[in-house]
Amino acid sequence: MTRHVTGTSPAPETATARSAALVIAVNRLLARIPHSFLAALARFSIAAVFWKSGQTKVDGFAIDILDGTFQLGWPRLAPSAVALFRDEYRVPLLPPEVAATLAAFAEHVLPVLLLVGLATRFSALGLLAMTAVIQIFVYPQAYPTHGVWAAVLLLLIARGPGALSIDRWIERRYAAGS
Repeated sequence: MTRHVTGTSPAPETATARSAALVIAVNRLLARIPHSFLAALARFSIAAVFWKSGQTKVDGFAIDILDGTFQLGWPRLAPSAVALFRDEYRVPLLPPEVAATLAAFAEHVLPVLLLVGLATRFSALGLLAMTAVIQIFVYPQAYPTHGVWAAVLLLLIARGPGALSIDRWIERRYAAGS
């Protein structure tokens, strides 16, 4: 025999159920953060890290929008950069002059490409390789910093530059034609 009770309301929600519902609601809200926003922030932030490093390796050319430095000229490798690669960085297999030149070039070109979102995945891959070299051969104790750089670069490699990029414009232009 089934007993039917009328006029009763369902059992009140438990504190655990309310907490779980709140966590689910917050998670859903946070999941709505657009990738394009994250990608733009990632591109700008990691580009700034490598650009600023590259600026320490050249003379005759300096651009820092945030502090207002603008020295336009033909960049040349700073003598201090070669000394740094000879005395402190000591990258294996490359002479200090070559390593310093390659690093200065990469730290200027790849961040600009990232910033505008052109060849983003390849640029991020280049900076990830550079990060690995720095981590393994130069500053192995700096793994927390290099881990953050790697995470940002891997996000860009895996998910791309987002909507505000030349890559996306090219993709839309050529996808429409095919």
